Amino acid sequence: MSAADHDRYDYDRYDCFRIRVADGIAWVTIDHPPINLFDKALMLDFHYLGKQLEADEAVRVAVFDSANPDYFIAHADLLLLQDNAAEKPADTSKPSFFQAMVERFRTMPVVSIVKLEGRARGGGSELALSMDMRFGAIGKAILSQPEVMLGLLPGGSGTQRLPRLMGRSRALEVVLGCDDFDAETAERYGYINRALPPAELGPFVERLARRIAGFPRNIIALAKTSTLAGETGVAEGLVTEHRLFAEALRSPEAERLMRRCLEVGGQTYAGELDWRDMPERMEG
Repeated sequence: MSAADHDRYDYDRYDCFRIRVADGIAWVTIDHPPINLFDKALMLDFHYLGKQLEADEAVRVAVFDSANPDYFIAHADLLLLQDNAAEKPADTSKPSFFQAMVERFRTMPVVSIVKLEGRARGGGSELALSMDMRFGAIGKAILSQPEVMLGLLPGGSGTQRLPRLMGRSRALEVVLGCDDFDAETAERYGYINRALPPAELGPFVERLARRIAGFPRNIIALAKTSTLAGETGVAEGLVTEHRLFAEALRSPEAERLMRRCLEVGGQTYAGELDWRDMPERMEG
């Protein structure tokens, strides 16, 4: 593709990203203050960016990080979930909008890499899980699926990704324990590829991205497609997850617990920093 053709892919149009494309790599920085909440604006930006990257033959690798040192993506917007619960029942015969959006990153012919230096909980964790590779900074990266404490379950692909990465027992520990996982534990469990000292994370990811970007795009796509063939039954599993998530979302428990979470500091900068005591705060 010529430089003129590549110009038609306008990467400056997004509200929640800062994007630089060079040498076959799209460097995507999430910048959606105050906590990179996965609200409608951020979801739509990821939806359209996924489509754009998928179509742009000049891009071989996409690397995602955050402008916020404390938050990669906090989690899905609880107010948006409450609004969804109040609307007519979702069509649970197919994957949800969110599931389809993150699934594109898993299946597209572009290699997706997460450079994780802050918190990725709930939908943020599920987005990271849907990317091809995840690398976390020791002492900074935190991952979690806290949905059950809110009367929900991971409904953005988490119940399908986690067992495939770490096995059923550890996946249940993540899903039912609702606890934070640091980078070193996440690496041991298979939640991320590697845990690296903060000073080594950026150079490592850059070297890997540049190495992959030097290979032919069509061969990268074929290798990725062949590897994905080892994950059978994903589409069916996503539909099951969507149905069960929709059922939980409409329950009285979910409505009460999400409301209580917001009352005790959920979706505020300080209140989101440490979720380990969130169950106690919600009971207080």
